[in-house]
Amino acid sequence: MYNVMIVEDSKPILRNIRTLLGSLELPFQVTATAANGEEALELIRQQPVDLVLTDIRMPKLDGLAFIEEAKQIRPQLLFILISGYNDFEYTRKAINLQVFDYLLKPVERKQLLEVMERALERLRSRVPSEAELFQEIVAPEVYADLQLGDQFRHYGKLLILIRRQPFTGRRELWNAEELQRRLDAMFAPQLCWVFPTQVPGQFLAMVQKTAADAYSSVYQCLESVRKTLEAAGLAATIGGQLQSGDPDRLPELYHRMSGILDERQPVHQGIVVDTEIPQTLVQPEGSELDRATAAAFTELIVGRRKEQFLLKLNEQLAKWSSHNIRFAELERFIALLTDAFSQAGGDSETGHRLELETSSRRLLDADCFERFGENLLEWTKQSFEWLQAQNRKSGEELFRQIEEYVRLNLYSYLSLADVAQKFHVSPSYVSRVMRRYAQSTFVQYYTGLKIKEACRLIACKPEMRIKEVSDALSFSDQHYFSKVFKEYTGCSPSDYKERCPPNNPDNSS
Repeated sequence: MYNVMIVEDSKPILRNIRTLLGSLELPFQVTATAANGEEALELIRQQPVDLVLTDIRMPKLDGLAFIEEAKQIRPQLLFILISGYNDFEYTRKAINLQVFDYLLKPVERKQLLEVMERALERLRSRVPSEAELFQEIVAPEVYADLQLGDQFRHYGKLLILIRRQPFTGRRELWNAEELQRRLDAMFAPQLCWVFPTQVPGQFLAMVQKTAADAYSSVYQCLESVRKTLEAAGLAATIGGQLQSGDPDRLPELYHRMSGILDERQPVHQGIVVDTEIPQTLVQPEGSELDRATAAAFTELIVGRRKEQFLLKLNEQLAKWSSHNIRFAELERFIALLTDAFSQAGGDSETGHRLELETSSRRLLDADCFERFGENLLEWTKQSFEWLQAQNRKSGEELFRQIEEYVRLNLYSYLSLADVAQKFHVSPSYVSRVMRRYAQSTFVQYYTGLKIKEACRLIACKPEMRIKEVSDALSFSDQHYFSKVFKEYTGCSPSDYKERCPPNNPDNSS
């Protein structure tokens, strides 16, 4: 059935049109009438309407002005004009407003039947079925079997989004059947529908709009739902609003409501949000993780300072346990740690990055906040252990690559910065690797290799002069070369050449 509104200031004409519509045996029902455009606009905001038959000449707001404003509220609404003024000017304006059709007074049954049959074809061709509206809301297996009764479209709805509180047990009670049973008992005799959504632990309930009339406000109605569920051991955060305007905007409204709950849902105590009211997010002092604190955690990971990190994390968990912090804040914090550990390890193992993300998400499934804190501490300890193992592995590999690279460049000049740039790491990291695996600085290690090569050349090529050896190995001048050579071998290049037997490259004095 499709809902029809008649807007006509003449009561006899209105009754005649209503009677004629009822005699057509088409799937239309008159659900609202109005005497002028202003009344009609208010009704459109309050309840679902598919088609409007409206007079042109009316007090307060005429038909064309009414259509223009109504299309701002519901662009897909079909309009049929009723007028006794068959002149081109009105027809042209109606065409500009994309009016579906028009009828001339007095309205005859045959004429009305032809127009309404065409309108029915248009509605059926463009309006998705009620079930199709849920395709991007409910889980695929639920959508495959979704069946809605004839009564579903006939009522204005109060939309209620129910989300399970994090870190709470009794998950076996969180199912659509249990929620349906409890909401049916609460809202009877008004009809209620409950749908499990694609978001785990989140359900969409749709209740006859008149259910809210028993409360002073939508907020009070939603709060009553929260308390009813809490008394049954189902701690929840509730969002909701009246479904005003076009009912086909359900997916848009659902995603907007879900996004609001994403940002506002607290950890320790459920709240109620009237999602139709503009939201201002105000957090209790101490509940948010500011940028400076977040940066401090990241720096401790990068610096491999495990013990300091664990002390700071314990302190942060103690603060959060006494504040009703937002769940989204915890999610961002876990994502921050995951990213920091992954980057500190060099992002060299994609598989481990995925493992970090998967294990970190499981932390948020704990049955209580205390268990979450314990699991988070253990997870960070394991992540530091992996990071240390990864650093040992990457450090050994980097030293091997540096060693190979400098041996290939003994006859050139390499600085610490050159090597760092070659391997895309910081100079300080190269220095740490050299001290750990060569027990010397980079300059000492590189210079030592050059002096060993000088000894080999002097022994193997006695015809080479000392200056030629110095130049070949890219020393700045012969005097500097001689000074460094003596520091490493205990004698000058000339003395070494005199006492070194020819063709004995292993004799390094």
